[in-house]
Amino acid sequence: MSAPLSPRVFDSPGELGGTLAHEIADGIAEAGQASLPYVLGCPGGRSPKPVYDALAVLTAARGLDLRHVVIAMMDEYVVPAPGGGYQDVPHHAHNSCHRFAAEEIVAPLNAAAGPGLGIPARSVWFPHPADPAAYEERLAGAGGVDLFLLASGASDGHIAFNPPGSPEDSRSRITVLADTTRKDNLGTFPGFASIDEVPRHGVTVGVRTIVAHSRRAVMVVHGSHKREAVRRLTAGAGYDPSWPATLISLCKDPALYVDRAAAGTEEGAV
Repeated sequence: MSAPLSPRVFDSPGELGGTLAHEIADGIAEAGQASLPYVLGCPGGRSPKPVYDALAVLTAARGLDLRHVVIAMMDEYVVPAPGGGYQDVPHHAHNSCHRFAAEEIVAPLNAAAGPGLGIPARSVWFPHPADPAAYEERLAGAGGVDLFLLASGASDGHIAFNPPGSPEDSRSRITVLADTTRKDNLGTFPGFASIDEVPRHGVTVGVRTIVAHSRRAVMVVHGSHKREAVRRLTAGAGYDPSWPATLISLCKDPALYVDRAAAGTEEGAV
């Protein structure tokens, strides 16, 4: 069993995002020089936004070529498909992870890189609801994920759409979203008027998907509403199914990056 993770504490989400963005930018540059792909595992939502924003700034400042970068997304909401099975929510929907990837990750990075140097559309990957298992093969075929950005749900520790109780050996699949996760998603996607509008299913990478395919994994936690997440992530070693984000302890080269608000060390914290 691995040792409990010690968090690296930053003064602000911006400082956290800038530090991690520098590491990613270095990895992108090194992979480009070696004519290798650079696969970045990406969640949607609020937690990784400071990283994406800082990476766009660095891309412009350093003149990075992003044509060899692959964005490997973690999940997408799905709804019942005509004739059975599931299909993605419309990719233009406010809550679509495809929309988030296109507008919040790829568009700013490609604008920063400049014409002809951005991430190709074919290099933005998602698990597909018709064949989730194929995502495992795709990640393995790419040689794994160079760095997997991770985020923990505030109320239940969900990671991607893996709900509490997800087994350690879970792989990419269709899953039922926990009601606690759906409530968290009201903050992530403010376009939802109520929990009744939040889909009940998602296609997601599994716990084992992240652990098996990541060469490095960094959990990003910021905000006072994430103090319980920090407590659970630093409480012990090993995977706890009741808080799936604890999978970080199983990953190769793991790190936990938190801000002072999440750590409870900012002025006035109790």
